[in-house]
Amino acid sequence: MQAILLAGGLGTRLRSVVSDRPKPMAPVVDRPFLEYVVHELSRCGIDEMIFAVGYKGGMVEAYFGDGSRFGVKASYAYEEELLGTAGAIKNAGRLTTADRFFVLNADTFYQMDYGRLIRAQEEMGLSMALVLRGVEDISRYGEAALTDGFLTGFNEKTNVPRPGTINGGVYLMTRGLLETIPEGKVSLENEMIPAWMREGRRLGGIVHDGYFIDIGVPEDYFRFQEDVKKGAVRW
Repeated sequence: MQAILLAGGLGTRLRSVVSDRPKPMAPVVDRPFLEYVVHELSRCGIDEMIFAVGYKGGMVEAYFGDGSRFGVKASYAYEEELLGTAGAIKNAGRLTTADRFFVLNADTFYQMDYGRLIRAQEEMGLSMALVLRGVEDISRYGEAALTDGFLTGFNEKTNVPRPGTINGGVYLMTRGLLETIPEGKVSLENEMIPAWMREGRRLGGIVHDGYFIDIGVPEDYFRFQEDVKKGAVRW
């Protein structure tokens, strides 16, 4: 199974504590954060990684190489300029060979059964299956909603603080959907997913309520380090 890992962002919010490397390569105990992500994916049977890299992307390639040291196959899709999330997927998609593949942000870590997403896609005939996660206050984000497993709301803003579900940033995409992404700078969240919903494409997914962390801000980066040290992160 293949996965595109989006590792090309500038990581400006983490720059105050990690300034000399791409955000996914931030050190955690004795290895980069991205190695934890690769290990978890490999454990779930995802054995081919396509790293979509940009800012200092050579550091990612220098560390992971062909992937054999980590029990996976690795390749690299470089961005000459920032392409946005969908643009980066389009650029990296030329290296995919499967009819479907995972896409996820390389600065987030899930402990989950990725097979749930595969089963949801197969059972519901989805062009894209995505992971939602629950939060206590959706007013900080944009709400994403499922009805009977199908995506019925996405990035919907509200000023009312209340619990709900938001986009978790893990996707299982089909090649047919990849081919509809135009060349150039394009946002997956703000442009493509809303457009696919308007077109009536079959989008749906699951809600994940297990361990999740995004190291985009220093406090969460430090929290992940502590979680690793106390054994809360599977390794």
